[in-house]
Amino acid sequence: MRNRREFLQTGVAGLASTTVLGGVAAAAAKRMEVIDCHTHFYDPTRPEGIPWPSKGSKLYRKVLPEHLRQQGQAIKLTGTVIIEASSRLEDNQWLLDVAKKDPFVVGIVGRLSPGKKGFAKNLKRFAANKLFRGIRVGQGVISKPNKATLRDLAMLAEADCQLDVNGGPTNPALCAALAKRLPQLRICVNHVGNLTIDGKDPPAGWKSGMAAAASQKNVFCKVSALMYGAKRKAKKPPTGVAFYRPVLDHLWKTFGEDRLIYGSDWPVSDTACTYRQQQQLVLEYFGAHGAKAKEKFFALNAKRAYKWQERPGREKYLK
Repeated sequence: MRNRREFLQTGVAGLASTTVLGGVAAAAAKRMEVIDCHTHFYDPTRPEGIPWPSKGSKLYRKVLPEHLRQQGQAIKLTGTVIIEASSRLEDNQWLLDVAKKDPFVVGIVGRLSPGKKGFAKNLKRFAANKLFRGIRVGQGVISKPNKATLRDLAMLAEADCQLDVNGGPTNPALCAALAKRLPQLRICVNHVGNLTIDGKDPPAGWKSGMAAAASQKNVFCKVSALMYGAKRKAKKPPTGVAFYRPVLDHLWKTFGEDRLIYGSDWPVSDTACTYRQQQQLVLEYFGAHGAKAKEKFFALNAKRAYKWQERPGREKYLK
């Protein structure tokens, strides 16, 4: 028969073992963060309607966070950063109101006009809400920025907000030039420069532009709308990763594992593929680079770029 000391030692060891195993089980039960950093939400049934998308479009329907969660997924989403597509000032507030009701939304990239009257006042108003993480502009805004535009973009950086830039294949080079002038501003190239993807080696101009953007440490690139980019050449875009590998390999080579960000461009992406298909594509590619690279791509890099917000009540999406 074991003496009392042996019993206590065994009991303490067993308790410690149980505690460790319990902690491992709890950690395993917590789902990896997957933050979709490019979604658009809107509601055409609002009394004032919506400026985009237009009536008759396949996208003209109510699109809210619950509808995103209902999409078939290759890896479960735990949150989203919304990108405002409306030009109306008050639609920034409408999105903040949507986010207030749903902790699944971890951030909003709004729409304001740098260089235009009222920018400072409007930025102060919306950035007072910590869910307001930045603004998106078209590349025309940064192609030849004047003093007023640069002043307002510097103000954006001072508010600890970031800048999404949407545009064509010349956009990455423009983002690189802006990043040099405003190294304190976090900048994100949208949709890999809206490149037309054909399965071949990308054009030299796009490649050099992306390399220039990547050389600036304050520039990130959102790997989004890939199948939409392929749809420009084919009505039914390929779903296999091999077709997109030339583009993805160049992004990986230039930006590395720390500044590439996951986004879907949903529901626009529905016109090219299912949500599951576009998600499976990047899951396969980045998953092949290891667990840490996958975690960075799906959430951690976006945490640095957008500084998306942890929110009470979001725990249920992590189970």
